[in-house]
Amino acid sequence: MNAGTLAGSPLAELITRHKAGAVVGIYSVCSAHPTIVRAAITQAAADGSHVLIEATSNQVDQYGGYTGMRPADFRSLVLGIADEEEFPRDRVILGGDHLGPNRWQDRPAEVAMAEADVLIAAYVEAGYTKIHLDCSMSCADDPPTLSDDVVAGRSARLLRIAEDAAERSGGVLPAYVIGTEVPVPGGAHETLDALTPTPADRARATIAAHRTAFAAAGLDALWPRVIALVVQPGVEFDHVNVFDYDRTATVALRGVLDDEQHLVFEAHSTDYQRPEQLRELVEDHWAILKVGPGLTFAMREALFSLARIEKELVEPPSQSGLIEVVERRMLAEPAYWQAYYHGDPTAQRTARRYSYSDRLRYYWPDPEIDAARKTLLDNLDRVGIPLPLISQFMPDQYGRIRAGLLDTSPDALVMDRVRDAMRPYARACGISAVHYPDGA
Repeated sequence: MNAGTLAGSPLAELITRHKAGAVVGIYSVCSAHPTIVRAAITQAAADGSHVLIEATSNQVDQYGGYTGMRPADFRSLVLGIADEEEFPRDRVILGGDHLGPNRWQDRPAEVAMAEADVLIAAYVEAGYTKIHLDCSMSCADDPPTLSDDVVAGRSARLLRIAEDAAERSGGVLPAYVIGTEVPVPGGAHETLDALTPTPADRARATIAAHRTAFAAAGLDALWPRVIALVVQPGVEFDHVNVFDYDRTATVALRGVLDDEQHLVFEAHSTDYQRPEQLRELVEDHWAILKVGPGLTFAMREALFSLARIEKELVEPPSQSGLIEVVERRMLAEPAYWQAYYHGDPTAQRTARRYSYSDRLRYYWPDPEIDAARKTLLDNLDRVGIPLPLISQFMPDQYGRIRAGLLDTSPDALVMDRVRDAMRPYARACGISAVHYPDGA
């Protein structure tokens, strides 16, 4: 097995600069929705940067995940959009998040790990070059909490599978991410009362266990390709609350990286953090910031605003009824939200439509909802949107239209609203200095 290095890779160069003292990072777009992917690529083109797009193990797997896509399919989707936008393929970085037995926790560990072997090989063979090894979840015959040694040992097993797949495919050598001090994929499942950053000794134990397990498996030469450690910086969101980053609570945790020449932190669930907190995270060595539900939340805001504009401009028989179709389909197929949203009917309806956790994102591929979305955009394309209505329902986009920065097409309005959720990340990571004040 050829250990190789990451010399010349954009992620390696980024981390080298960060470890040398530059306040730089990269944000990871965790969404399989084509509109979000296109917005990310458009933002990266405007910034002259690379774009990092990741699929999670529940979105995309060897059987299709909840998106219906296998790793090669998702790669084709992303690169196809890059080609349409004339964005260079060599500036697209693909990642796989929470790769391990997550999807098969209800099975015995050996059965689940065999599935994880196939999963991780499929990602690497499809050209994903940022791989999060996550074996933290207990399987059917495991104790409720796994020891660091068991988690690291299973991660070492997947590391070997990944390396064998990279050798077979002849592709770029992957960079690896370890650690799992975050909620399960998709964000917190319940309303949170408090959140504590990962203790420093816990982070050190995770590093030590993985380093030992990799060495025991004869894979210690690969350690320099482990680029990031997932820890909890104390940021999260639930259905109605956001926990903002407090850098005073992470002083000891940050010291864990002092003796790690090639490691930075990776922060999950940074959605809805304020711009100043995002910048502080990067300054404090969370050089990889992950965002997902916050982007589809912004897309939903834009589409619902357009649906309200449509009601002002289009006669009822021709309206898309997008909001009503979404509600009807979510009630008819409640599996993605019913265990998460509680309370009386009004509270549940509000959560279905507006919660930060954005369980609605699982429903955009639904054929009826997608057809309603397309009808909405087609209707507004046909009739045109008067500026006063854009001012009423999408004031930031209105300001950019008046400034000559944006056109009035509904697609452009949706894309710009999604990019509003990305722009603070680009600035925090030192990628973009462009700042759009409200209304401009």
